[in-house]
Amino acid sequence: MKKRLRAAVQSLPLIVVFALGVRLLSLWHYISWHSKNALAVLPFLFESGNIAFSLLSGNGFGSPFRVYTGPTAWTTPIYPYLLAGIFQLFGAYTFAAFLAASLLNIVFVTLTTIPLYFAARKVGGPALGAAAAWLWVLFPNAILLTYESMWEECLATLLAALILWATFDLAENGSLRKWCVYGLLWGLELMTSPVLASTLPFLFAWLVYQAKRKGPARLSGKALAKPALALAIAILCCVPWTIRNYRIFHTLVPLRSTLGLQLWMGNNPQARPIWLGHLHPINNAAQQAEYVRMGEIAYMRRKMREALRYMLTHPRHEAQLIGRRFLAVWAGGTPYPLKNFLARRSLWFRYVLLFNLLAGIGAAAGIFALFRRRSPYALPLACFPVVYPWAYYLTLVEPRYGLPMEPMVLLLAAVALFRLAGRNF
Repeated sequence: MKKRLRAAVQSLPLIVVFALGVRLLSLWHYISWHSKNALAVLPFLFESGNIAFSLLSGNGFGSPFRVYTGPTAWTTPIYPYLLAGIFQLFGAYTFAAFLAASLLNIVFVTLTTIPLYFAARKVGGPALGAAAAWLWVLFPNAILLTYESMWEECLATLLAALILWATFDLAENGSLRKWCVYGLLWGLELMTSPVLASTLPFLFAWLVYQAKRKGPARLSGKALAKPALALAIAILCCVPWTIRNYRIFHTLVPLRSTLGLQLWMGNNPQARPIWLGHLHPINNAAQQAEYVRMGEIAYMRRKMREALRYMLTHPRHEAQLIGRRFLAVWAGGTPYPLKNFLARRSLWFRYVLLFNLLAGIGAAAGIFALFRRRSPYALPLACFPVVYPWAYYLTLVEPRYGLPMEPMVLLLAAVALFRLAGRNF
């Protein structure tokens, strides 16, 4: 009986079914509490949805602010094109389009369970794989963010988990075909969510180091050619988009144009730890007029200069902002976790907050445990929670921003739970 129960708990198909069921039930509950007319429109009234509508209208990849402003490189193309396809099939700003987009996000997040399970299994066996996957099933961010607004993070999360699994697999068997697939995965990730590129050097360096550990013969020119080929494939996936941007803007924009604005919105005299969006051109008429008058690239460059000037001349305020944004990343979006935990009596809110905080603490403990045990998987896992969030510590924090690293965070938390329980792996 005990063996049967253990087998059931560790069954990947069962975990996937539960992950899907939990998210579908949550979506049904969300729909029952909100107007269908509102759901048809509001989740799409952000840059990705606006660009998708521009594509559908025949105006090309542009106009991120609900009014025509011409071509843009505000975001990379994959997710807006997916939304445009949904609009084409189900109608723009319809309840059917909302359902289709939400279900697609649910599919992405549910499928993330599979690479997470197998990556964790390589680290510590089937039990650890199941533990990490079950944590993902119950993780509130991976439930709520599938339908509350339409962004690329759900797809980016699936790709990030696949990249992690592929990284571990390549360390064991680096065939040419697998390296090519690895490069393609990175290309898709960069064309979906470029921020994860911050982890790319660490993962590639780790793979090269693993090859070196297996003997000098493995580090021949032919062996090094495979990582170079994968990197070339990843870059080639981005080249058509970069060429498009250069032809339109007459300057090099490899992936996205928005870094200057992101940095300025989080670093200016009015900046606060909680970002309310009042300075964003999508909400602020004056900023939108400035964007239209100057053009996208000149506007972004100006915001970059203003942000850097403020950061260098106001170190105390910057330290406060970075500290609070650090808390917000690891508390599910709130920079004041203790204050909000005491003030908000909602059990669901407290569940979300505690789950995020404990996952972050568990990840730190898991990193420590893996390095202490000299696990070869310590570095590639650690680079996600250690390196990736810095893009948001320095700019802005929203709950969805952290989702692509959360499967790795929960894997590390599962490692910490095993060590706390005295379990070996």
